[in-house]
Amino acid sequence: MALFQTIDDKSECIAVYINNKLVFNKIPKTNLSTTWDYSVFLKDIEEVEYAKLFCEGKSLDQACPKHLETEWLPVFNKLKAFYRSAREAQLDLNKYCFYELIPEHFIIEYCVIKNKITNYIFKNYKRPVNYNFLVSLTKLVTDIKYKKLNIDLSELKTQRHKLEVRNFIQKINKIEPHIKYNIFGTKTGRLSTIKNSFPALTMNKNYRSVLKPQNDLFIEFDYNAAELRVMLALLDKEQPQEDLHEWNLKHVYRGVGTREKAKKRIFAWLYNPESKDYLSSRSYDRDLLLQKYWDGTHVRTIYDRKIEADKHHALNYIIQSTFADLFLRQAIKVHELLKNKKSFISLLIHDSLVIDFSESEKNILPELKKILMDTKLGKFKISSSAGKDFGSMERFNI
Repeated sequence: MALFQTIDDKSECIAVYINNKLVFNKIPKTNLSTTWDYSVFLKDIEEVEYAKLFCEGKSLDQACPKHLETEWLPVFNKLKAFYRSAREAQLDLNKYCFYELIPEHFIIEYCVIKNKITNYIFKNYKRPVNYNFLVSLTKLVTDIKYKKLNIDLSELKTQRHKLEVRNFIQKINKIEPHIKYNIFGTKTGRLSTIKNSFPALTMNKNYRSVLKPQNDLFIEFDYNAAELRVMLALLDKEQPQEDLHEWNLKHVYRGVGTREKAKKRIFAWLYNPESKDYLSSRSYDRDLLLQKYWDGTHVRTIYDRKIEADKHHALNYIIQSTFADLFLRQAIKVHELLKNKKSFISLLIHDSLVIDFSESEKNILPELKKILMDTKLGKFKISSSAGKDFGSMERFNI
């Protein structure tokens, strides 16, 4: 078993530092055991453990202990200078392997200190309870990271007289056409995106049409009232198989009002501890949920996340974190099913999963939907939509 470092995380950039030497274009036959971070070419080596996951996604700079700082800082400054030069030269680093652009002696210097920081992490941090999940999620978001988005801004040309449209076009032209998720960006486990990522989680719906599929069409699977369903499940109640807001209108609010009013009413009450609503609290017992999953200072979810929380935020963290973990586990299963297929996961947007879909694989649609519906907390209702761009999705039944 051996400590090693990868030099790049792209599938075609195979380079490993091991036993004080660099090996290019092949994976060493030595049993690889521990390294700093995941690279795509390691995807089939299950035994490798990643220090970055032990320290909750910290960068090397953040994880470096005090006694190694004098050795790390000069290397880190050289690394920053390299990236600064690459930006100034307008180099697209997605098109090159890292080791093609910098001197070999610096790669070795960099890997030597990476080894020392990696060793420190494994000696001083505990293996996360959800470590296997974090590895699978890392593999998923890394695959998404290297799927280049098909962005077409031509449809916005007729709207360039609007300041907000010009600002959007300018922003998109400055960033890479890739979605770079951060799996440690929020305390609840919800995905966020890193700087210079395509803004998949925050993009104005008016501009979604700029995203086109690489294959034939986008297919989106969207969870119906996901957080409310999580709450019902945690309260040991059955999942209604109809639209949950319609169900609430009929069974919680006695048919008074409309679906939209029922939706606004439940959420206005749910996350405001000061709000009083007898009919809402009769079906969705906030106090019971707090008793089960909040100890007064921390929330602990069924997925073993421990989150510091006061009473005002506790319920939100319980529900949001539980669904985030549930959703991402289902997405990982979809990712597994799509291995070696043309179709692939293009976007993950909190409670929906978007697949860049090849019509030649339409036979797998029922299985995809079943995977997403059949969760640890019961059978969740899923809606499906399809479109030739992400702005013109239309509902259809599978």
